[in-house]
This record gives sequence, structure tokens and C-alpha cells, in this order.
Amino acid sequence: MILSDKRILEEIDKGHIIIEPFKRECLGTNSYDVHLGKYLATYNNRVLDAKVHNEISSFEIPKDGFVLQPNTLYLGVTMEYTETHAHVPFLEGKSSTGRLGIDIHATAGKGDVGFCNTWTLEISCAQPVRIYAGMPIGQLIYFVVEGDIETMYNTKGNAKYNNPTTRPVESMMWKNKF
Repeated sequence: MILSDKRILEEIDKGHIIIEPFKRECLGTNSYDVHLGKYLATYNNRVLDAKVHNEISSFEIPKDGFVLQPNTLYLGVTMEYTETHAHVPFLEGKSSTGRLGIDIHATAGKGDVGFCNTWTLEISCAQPVRIYAGMPIGQLIYFVVEGDIETMYNTKGNAKYNNPTTRPVESMMWKNKF
């Protein structure tokens, strides 16, 4: 089940969901709107290798915006820092974002119970489009968890994306053994 607006507010009051900054006008019927942070990043190499650390270069989005180009993967970040201690958070694009031809995640829309951080976005576009820091970029929805959690994400020793950040984070696939 997905949490309703009233239920999201109840879970915020209990401390089970934290959204900073929280703005009441961003709360939808069953979601919370998140916004594009001021940093974007691109990979330094055009060919990526899953077994090596692919480094990125990040930059600040100018006040007059930045034009995304097709066939380039951009890593963005949400303005909002979130914590989810009792639910599974999902990040989805907003319909207005999709109608501009912008995808905000390639595959990583699901968070884990215990995820405490900003969200790195895997941004791509269908045609050139100008974006701006602070624009609505996605929405978080929260699912009820069935059963007890053995290990929360923020307590896992091997969790790759636990370090708090306001900048996009590159893939840590290279840390896996395969």
C-alpha cells in the first residue's frame, strides 16, 4: 500500500519519515515533490567500465539554466535530504518532467528502509532541454513494509551510498565482486 498525504504527515510527526527542507505545498495526495539540486555531474570517460571506478566531474547549474543533451548521462541530486525509517521510498518522475522528455532515473527508483541522504538522479533526455536548479524534478512515494527489518540500510557496513552528500554520486558497481 502507498501512504496517503495524511499518513505521510503522521509518519513525519513520528520521525519515521524526514524531509529537509519540508514544504507543505509539495505534499501531494500520495506523494511528496522533490526538486533538482544545484549540482550536476557527468562521467569523465565516454566509455564506462563496470569493474573500475568511473570518475565524474560535477558543476553548478548556472542561474540561467543548463541545456541537457541527448546521449549523455547526467547525474543530478535532489535538494531534499530524506530519511525513511519504516517504509520503502520510491522516487518517480513527475509527469511535467516526463513531458519535457526528461527521465530522472535509469533503474534506481527504489530506496531502502533506512536510506538517509539526498537522492542521486540518473538524468537523460529525449531532445535538448534547459533545466534549472530548484525546479520540481520528481516525487517520492512511500510503501508499507510487510515484516520486520533485520538490517536497516543506514546500519549496513557494506552500503555503498551511505555518506551524506549534496552532490551527485557516481556508480559504485566496481565495489561489487563479480
